[in-house]
Formats: sequence, C-alpha cells, structure tokens
Amino acid sequence: MPSARRAHSAALAAFLVLSALLCAVPAAVADPPPPRVELSAPQAGKGRDITVSGSNWRPRALLMLLVCGRATPATGVIGGTNSCANADGRAVTTGSTGTFSKKVPVAEPPVPCPCVVHVATVTGGQQAFDAEFVVAGHPTAPLPEQSGGGRLAVLTATRLEGDSGLLVFFGAPPVRTLEFTVGNLGTDPVHDPVFEIGTAHGLFAPQWEEQQWSGTVRPGEKARITLPVQLPAGAHGDYSISVKYGTKVLAEQPWGVPRPWGVTVFWVLLALVVPTALFRIGMAVVDKVRPPDPRHARRSRRSARRAATASADGSAGDTAAALPWLLPDAASSAPPGSSSASPPGAPSTTSAPSAPSENRPTTKGHS
Repeated sequence: MPSARRAHSAALAAFLVLSALLCAVPAAVADPPPPRVELSAPQAGKGRDITVSGSNWRPRALLMLLVCGRATPATGVIGGTNSCANADGRAVTTGSTGTFSKKVPVAEPPVPCPCVVHVATVTGGQQAFDAEFVVAGHPTAPLPEQSGGGRLAVLTATRLEGDSGLLVFFGAPPVRTLEFTVGNLGTDPVHDPVFEIGTAHGLFAPQWEEQQWSGTVRPGEKARITLPVQLPAGAHGDYSISVKYGTKVLAEQPWGVPRPWGVTVFWVLLALVVPTALFRIGMAVVDKVRPPDPRHARRSRRSARRAATASADGSAGDTAAALPWLLPDAASSAPPGSSSASPPGAPSTTSAPSAPSENRPTTKGHS
C-alpha cells in the first residue's frame, strides 16, 4: 500500500507540472513583449540626423517615423499627425525578427514642444511607441488641458456636399465636403476634436486619415462639422466614407463615383488618330524615296508631244483665220452648177476668159 500511495502521488505531481507548463505556453504566446524604440541622441537641432532603432515589432511591418510636438510618452501625440513634421518623416520595414534601424532628419514640428519621435505601424494591427526627444531651439509650451468628460455623438445623418467639375470627367480627383452635426453628451467641453475619415472601396478595408476640426463643443451643445474628402485620381465605383472619433465609428456615408469616360474617349481618339497620322507620314516618305517608273516617264513624254502638236495645229488654224488672203478662192471652191447671181444693173465683178467662137475663123494661117 505505501508503494501504491507513492506512485499515485508521483503521478499527481507530474500531472500538475504538465498542466502548469501547458497553461504557461499559451500565456507566453498571447502576451508578446511590447515594442521598444531607442534614439541615438536625446537632443538635436534642426538639420541634424538621429538614428532610431527598434525591437519587438511585428516582422515585415511597415513603420512610420515622425518628429511630433505637443506630445509626451504618457499622453501620446495631442492632435494626431497634424502636430508632426510630416514632410520630413521616414518609413522603414522591420526585419524577420521585428527589429529596424533608420536615420531620421530632425525637423521642427508645427506646434511647440514637448516633442517625441513617434513610431507607428501603417498597415495591419495598430502598434505605436513615443520616444521622448528634444528639438534644440524649438519653442516649448505647456500641454493643453485634456478633459475626459467630453463625449461626442452624431445627431443628424451625414451628407456629402459638392459637385464634380468637368475635370473629374477626365480623371481628376473627386472632392466632396462631409457634413454632419455632433452633440456633446458629456460634462466637459471638447476643444478642437480630431476626427478620422476612412475611405473604403468595395470590400477593401478603409484607409484612415486624421482631420482636426477647429472649435469647441460645450456640454449639451451641438456643432456643425464640415470636413473635406478627396478620392484618388481616376477613382470610380462604390465608395464608403466613415467618420471615427477616438475608437468609435460615428457614421458611414456611401458615395457612388461615375466612371471618368473622358479618359476612355481620349484613348480611343488617340488610338485612331496616331495610326492614321503615321500611315500618312509613311506614305509621304515612300513617295519621296521611291524611284520613278520608266513607263510613266514614256507616257508623260508622249502626252507632252501630243499636247505640243495640238497646240501647234491650233496656232496654225488661228493664223489662217486671221489672214483672209491666205484663204482659197471662193469661186474655185464653189460646187459645180452654182453661180452667183447679181442684181440687175449691177456691174459684174468677175471676168471669165472667153473661148473663141466656132463661126469666126482663126487668124492663124490667114493674112
């Protein structure tokens, strides 16, 4: 019996150890280490470069690196990317182990410091890290008071206002203004809220873009929000415009964009005009380069001789008509038996030689 009890206790202990290991493995997989970012220098002036290194990021992830103002690692970037030097930002792709290293130029953000180097993923699951940084020579101001009691909600349906111009027919980017009314259902005012506008085409996930609205919505009040929306050039089909505040999607608005038929007409005309022009140019070149045909040359010479002969005959006829004394005698050319009758008493204008009479002897042989 004691041996059986010992065996039973050993089996129970082994079962407990294996259960603990099996529970620990999923916990370790479910909680990966948070991403980290390190800077080569905590402070630098405008125009200098710093090296940003990171680890524990998602493998093969595209990251965005920005120098942002009005931000701390605890509060994040107040105002979103509108508070960052977007023109001097850099992008980097992590390696297979989730690490990266990239040089970033130091630029002054559009808002005062405190500043951070903001690193965030562009696609996939959201990951972000803010590393504290000092931009030498850039002004510093206290952070605005952030009240957590404000809560915005959409009170009316969203509308897309505006019209497409003639250039949209030829592929220009369609532009609209998204209008909606929000109300503050909280107890604190909301200053300069930052909305996210999402643009989705068909079944694809929306692409989000931050836009800040300037104004204050006090508790119990409402405000009319207008935000510009622009699609890429040549966009057509069914789009969906979404509005998000914080982590909550406030509203969605469908947008049907017609096809830019002007682009199609342009390419069709180009396909017709260009081959025709090339054909005419090629035929003109062939006519210039091709040697003359001898048969055509002989025909041309014969035609020239015939034209010259006809011209000479015509000149002679004209000359004869113009000189009456060159005409043949009218009497000799008159038909036999015809005589020109003269009026009575008129002198005869013609003299015909008289033949000798038969009754009159000739003088030849007579004295």
